[in-house]
Amino acid sequence: MNASTTLTAHDTQVLVVAAVGIAILVLLIVWLKVHAFLALTIGALFVGVGSGIPLDKVTASYETGVGGVLGYVGVLIALGVMLGKLLADSGGADKLVETLLRGRPATLPWKMALVASIIGIPMFFEIGLVLLIPVVMLAVHRSKGPAMRLGIPALAGLSVLHGFIPPHPGPLAAIAILHANVGVTLALGLLIAIPSVVVAGPLFGLLAARMVPIGAAGAGLAVTATGSAKAQDGQNEKPSRSPTFTWTLITLLSPLVLMLIKAAADIWMDKSAALRPALDFIGDPVFALLMAVLLAMVTFGTAVGFSLPVLAKKISASLLPVVGVMLIVGASGGFKQALVDGGTGNAIAKIALAAGLSTLVLGWIVAVLIRLATGSATVATVTAAGIVGPLTAGLSSNHLSLVVLAIGAGSLFFSHVNDAGFWLVKEYFGLTVGQTIKTWSVMETVISVMGLVLTVALSLVL
Repeated sequence: MNASTTLTAHDTQVLVVAAVGIAILVLLIVWLKVHAFLALTIGALFVGVGSGIPLDKVTASYETGVGGVLGYVGVLIALGVMLGKLLADSGGADKLVETLLRGRPATLPWKMALVASIIGIPMFFEIGLVLLIPVVMLAVHRSKGPAMRLGIPALAGLSVLHGFIPPHPGPLAAIAILHANVGVTLALGLLIAIPSVVVAGPLFGLLAARMVPIGAAGAGLAVTATGSAKAQDGQNEKPSRSPTFTWTLITLLSPLVLMLIKAAADIWMDKSAALRPALDFIGDPVFALLMAVLLAMVTFGTAVGFSLPVLAKKISASLLPVVGVMLIVGASGGFKQALVDGGTGNAIAKIALAAGLSTLVLGWIVAVLIRLATGSATVATVTAAGIVGPLTAGLSSNHLSLVVLAIGAGSLFFSHVNDAGFWLVKEYFGLTVGQTIKTWSVMETVISVMGLVLTVALSLVL
């Protein structure tokens, strides 16, 4: 993808419309207290019309964005909360938290960051989040500390892996576009990921906990997920015994193992290999999480004394709190699609190219600007890689990988109201928009800036 650096009148128009659209969102949600789903829908339609999308195509653009997000993320959220409900009600979450709480309390945020980082290797951010939330919130409840002290390290672990490490879709796409080496990118990505998780996770978590000192009681949806709102399912059935720690771990790690198998196949197995379709199928997140839920119905269900009718009620009850979240996440996808279809990303790319910076810094800036405008880390990564691709001719393998990582870092910058991840974090932790910006958005920015600093530092010595 090669972009002209000359801004047209339409480019200026879409940039102004994007800024006004985001301002409308903030006005409706923060000041007028309009429900986020309605606000995002209104904002998406405004951006679509203002950007010059044909009127008969504006709602189709919005619907495409909603469907694109819900068709994937919605299914994962549903399966994840089913697994979380069974984990909590069976006592499996208690087993995990008891193990985590052993040792000095000061090490708990570091353990959360480590667990999230391991889970985040093959999993998309949304999947890891719905799996981790019950454990994080129960640990918060038990430790009687602020939610952000443990929540931020877990979020940082997931987010860093999503931005820097293949086989996540953004890094893999950038590697393909720039013809970088997967192994080199993975190795350098881990060098950047570890200090980024440390700074943006446990260390920033201390500051975030002071800025937003809410405890487990403040997280409405998460409280339900951890089982402290069990009365909502209209039943008081308790398990006759608890699952063992071993089976709890096996159940939770089963989707991780399946997705790791697929990830290994993506990297080392030829696409024409006979086994490849089967491995791609079992490692797909939808299949992997479905298998985990079916396994949990045994290990966290019948094996601990729940009857099948009780299990059906529990699974049904787990879905009620997430209906609103799924609608909000879907609407944010519609808002993002209106920005993309209107041409905001292309306009931003032209501005960045005109700056004439080094390829590494330029890649980061382009990704930052597109991320801010569209809310999608993957869109930012793919678009930025396409824009700087022609400028990377002649770079060494190491430097190509560093450009990939710089773009990945830029794609994480300051998640806000047009990002589905922003709304997932807000709803799961029961935060206000302002609290989510102070914690989640700032954490993402810390990761992004750390990523740029570390890639530039590595470029000086490699």
